[in-house]
Amino acid sequence: MMLRNMAVAAALAFPMVALAETPNVTPGEWEFVSVTSISGDMDIPDQTETERQCITQDDLDGAEFGFIEEEEGCELLNQDMNADGLAYSMVCRAEGGEATIDGDMRFMGEQINGSVDILTQSPMGELTMSTTIEGERVGDCE
Repeated sequence: MMLRNMAVAAALAFPMVALAETPNVTPGEWEFVSVTSISGDMDIPDQTETERQCITQDDLDGAEFGFIEEEEGCELLNQDMNADGLAYSMVCRAEGGEATIDGDMRFMGEQINGSVDILTQSPMGELTMSTTIEGERVGDCE
């Protein structure tokens, strides 16, 4: 459970990427839906989460906008971010386990789509999590 929480936090966390050009994201209220499928030694049903977030023009213009946050015990291995998207790899280590995370996000004005694949190795075995993320601008921020 600890590795799952660590991986989900790394996959869905926000800010922390400096960006040279403004992302192709329209400011406003956004709704993100993520669906995570888990395969491994345990039978775990798919999990769906919905989150709303206000993204302002200041957020987009600032050096802190992004979709990666390095949690404690995690190391960002590489990232490629431009106006149209973000691709990254990172590794997280904690309590005898390791998670390798590969993510890809596409910015399309009023939509954001992406995926995050996480492979965890722990004393309890190997676990693979695949998350698809769909974001849509739903209106102005309140």
